[in-house]
Amino acid sequence: MKKTSIGGQALLEGVMMRGPGKFAAVVRTPGGLLAREESAPFPKERHPVLGWVFVRGVCNFVQSLSIGMKALFWSADQIADEPGGAGGAGKEEPKGLGKGLFALSMGLALVLVVGLFTLLPTFLSGLVPAFQTGDAELPVSLNFLRNLFETALRLVILLLYMVLVSRTKDIQRTFAYHGAEHKSIACYEAGEELTVANARRFSRFHPRCGTSFLLTVVLVSMVAFLLLSLPLQMLHWNSVILRVAARLALLPFVVAVSYELNRLVGRSENVLSRAVRAPGLLMQRLTTREPDDGMLEVALDALKRVVPAEEGADAWGTE
Repeated sequence: MKKTSIGGQALLEGVMMRGPGKFAAVVRTPGGLLAREESAPFPKERHPVLGWVFVRGVCNFVQSLSIGMKALFWSADQIADEPGGAGGAGKEEPKGLGKGLFALSMGLALVLVVGLFTLLPTFLSGLVPAFQTGDAELPVSLNFLRNLFETALRLVILLLYMVLVSRTKDIQRTFAYHGAEHKSIACYEAGEELTVANARRFSRFHPRCGTSFLLTVVLVSMVAFLLLSLPLQMLHWNSVILRVAARLALLPFVVAVSYELNRLVGRSENVLSRAVRAPGLLMQRLTTREPDDGMLEVALDALKRVVPAEEGADAWGTE
């Protein structure tokens, strides 16, 4: 099986696929399938320096987040339209959302992610009496325990968030489209003809899913923040506010390291690589559902639109 750099994202009643040169979003409306395609070369294609190790991770992450939000808002706009009244592939921006509101929505989403998974655990750990025994003199062992406690809180918050949102009917359909995205990509990687019947045979779990990346970020942040706590302690800079500020400053580094680790793990199938990917595959039991044939049709349509004409142009690790 080949490994492709093509990745995707579930939308509202649709799927977005991102290839080496463009992305395509396809949604199912009462009037039929609607598609949007847009050029989206990787950042390094415009500026080679953005393809350097530890630089490409942050740049690709920001670009992927922007594309994903754009496609998500576009899908919501199509679903909200009257049957037959959607604009289709030629729309440059979601009809009901101006550029300012689009940027604001992206900003609010980032604030929510940072607040829930970075600021809240740090704040809560500062309320634990055992971690308030004089920050300037806090033993290294206690710093280590505080870091583990914060990591455990992040994982618990993440799991609770996933469990709660997965109970919503609309989210369950979105998770089923997520499963359709995985099945379609697995079918393509296996070299099978891209048909609904073929895609149906593959697993809804995929080792290179964004869910796995999210867990990698949590684990890398644990190590990074532990190492950071030592110089902060020596400088007597261990207040909650400084700890939060330090974590925010380290986020680009954490994303960059997580990206490189995912690339490394994704290139091999040894025991260590499978062990690293295992938690992400378990998490996908919450974030994916078995899709119906109509969902697979949508995902395959989006996938076909981004498969490059040149063989191997989408090989894993080329992004």
